[in-house]
Amino acid sequence: MNELLSPAPEVDTPAEPGLPGRLPETLRRELVAFRRDLHMHPELGNQEFRTTCALKTRLERAGLYPRVLAAGTGLVCDIRPDVDARTEDRAAAARPLLALRADIDALPIPDVKDVPYRSTVPDRAHACGHDVHTTAVLGAGLVLTELARSGELPRPVRLLFQPAEEVLPGGALDAVEGGALDGVDRIVALHCDPRVDAGRIGLRTGPITSACDRLEITLSGAGGHTARPHLTTDLVTAAAKVATEVPALLSRRVDARSGMALTWGRIAAGHAPNVIPQRAELSGTLRCLDLASWRKAPDLVHAAVDEVAALHRAKCELNYIRGVPPVVNEPESTALLRRAMTARCGAGSVETTEQSQGGEDFSWYLERVPGAMARLGVRTPGDRRVRDLHQGDFDVDESAIPVAVELLTAAALLSPAA
Repeated sequence: MNELLSPAPEVDTPAEPGLPGRLPETLRRELVAFRRDLHMHPELGNQEFRTTCALKTRLERAGLYPRVLAAGTGLVCDIRPDVDARTEDRAAAARPLLALRADIDALPIPDVKDVPYRSTVPDRAHACGHDVHTTAVLGAGLVLTELARSGELPRPVRLLFQPAEEVLPGGALDAVEGGALDGVDRIVALHCDPRVDAGRIGLRTGPITSACDRLEITLSGAGGHTARPHLTTDLVTAAAKVATEVPALLSRRVDARSGMALTWGRIAAGHAPNVIPQRAELSGTLRCLDLASWRKAPDLVHAAVDEVAALHRAKCELNYIRGVPPVVNEPESTALLRRAMTARCGAGSVETTEQSQGGEDFSWYLERVPGAMARLGVRTPGDRRVRDLHQGDFDVDESAIPVAVELLTAAALLSPAA
């Protein structure tokens, strides 16, 4: 048994042969401290320089050779059975890799928790659990490195720390363009879920998230006095009609099972109560459960907005910003995560999860290679308060960290060696 591992306690299913034991307390404490440090120093998308440096330093200290991505944030790091990522053994270098992906960016919202590791950066917070994802992949990398040194790593693994997940259309596209998937034949990831207890994960085969796009609409026309609206383009009314009628039109032009939903987050028009403005603006998001309907969404939205705007004699400019497709879990990769979690925590540790309306740029990887994402339980068992992501008081039960590390480690060891 190598120094990073301790004997595994029994679970309610037979242990998989060849899996390591539980994380020792020294490593668990290190990872909790690492996560808290990230939590105190959150960085927005494509600005994750401190986070990237912390990861690079720790991986190099473990004897690995991380490579920072071209934009200067995020990195990839390969762990091969012979440890040395610079190997000139062509056969070993050619073997496909299993990628473990983490997103490293934070959100532009204030951290309102009263905890010692509260964010020290104003209006910045790890309110989506990316600090946990990052720590889990780092921890799995440290364990897998030790297993590689002792000859127990059956296949090469790539650690992928991706920037800018929260920035549409997501940093995954830049990571792919930078070679993050070169040589990879499968990819897995975790995402924190405050509705699932720590020590458990949620899984489903097929779509597990939704597509998410952003819309920005500008309406313009002749303004004037509110006493004579018939001589103007009544843009406030036009904007209100776009806001209410476009979502209704879309609901009649797609299959209801596609789950297409257009929701507005901002409407702005005018500055005085007796002046009809010459400009109005709307912005919002379109989400869709179905991949085929998502592909048709831009044309459908353009047509609906143009119809309503024309009815009110308003000129219309629509900036349709493509976001991300749904994350569609591939069956074999989903089964791998299920098997790995069951081996570590027992058959009762996996629950079936529903498809969410949230978007995730992990989907761009799955457009190119098979893979799956699991929902990592981070709720303290027994706590039944309703919590959600992207809120300033978001936090996790840190017992989820060693669970996540052991799950990813087991997935790497159980994944078929190519």
